[in-house]
Amino acid sequence: MPKVYARRRLSILAAVTGLIAMVGIFNGPTASAALPTPVTAATARTYLASLTVATEDRTGYDRDLFPTWITISGTCNTRETVLKRDGTGVVTDSACASTSGSWYSVYDGATWTAASDLDIDHLVPLAEAWDSGADSWTTAQRQAFANDLTRPQLIAVTDNVNQSKGDQDPATWMPSRTAYACTYVRAWVQVKYYYDLSVDTAEKTKLTSVLSGC
Repeated sequence: MPKVYARRRLSILAAVTGLIAMVGIFNGPTASAALPTPVTAATARTYLASLTVATEDRTGYDRDLFPTWITISGTCNTRETVLKRDGTGVVTDSACASTSGSWYSVYDGATWTAASDLDIDHLVPLAEAWDSGADSWTTAQRQAFANDLTRPQLIAVTDNVNQSKGDQDPATWMPSRTAYACTYVRAWVQVKYYYDLSVDTAEKTKLTSVLSGC
């Protein structure tokens, strides 16, 4: 092959490769939340069938009854640990605060480069847990729930999305990214099952409906 054509072919290849890379930058997430993988849909359906159905009761709820955030390792607390887990290229200072990085919020598809734009969501909200059984727990049990890094319970997401979710269960709130619906309800059911929390009728109906399509 003549050198001029070889050079031209390489130039075209380089241009195409660069275009593909640019498409990836603009259309793909630069980071992905690393929520512990929930149980399968089949397992979630089995778990859901075994959960007690009961009316919720928020009498006596106080967020301070669920101590957050606790020290996990060194100077890192639960929030900082989740931010490091869920981000890409996260840099922290001596106090374990994230000073740079990239975070992709799986609830709404937004990417952020400032930790201040992220909340750590309790997938099953603290008030929801209280309503469905945590009112009888000890403070130590509620602290363990509020800082649980083993179950799919904590995830870094866009702050105002988390705030709009508030204390709602899936009957009234689901992530706007429908692609995340199955993961969300599988995680929800797993957490409720592990902690032996009840579900109300509307909540169970919604969970059953979503899981049927997973």
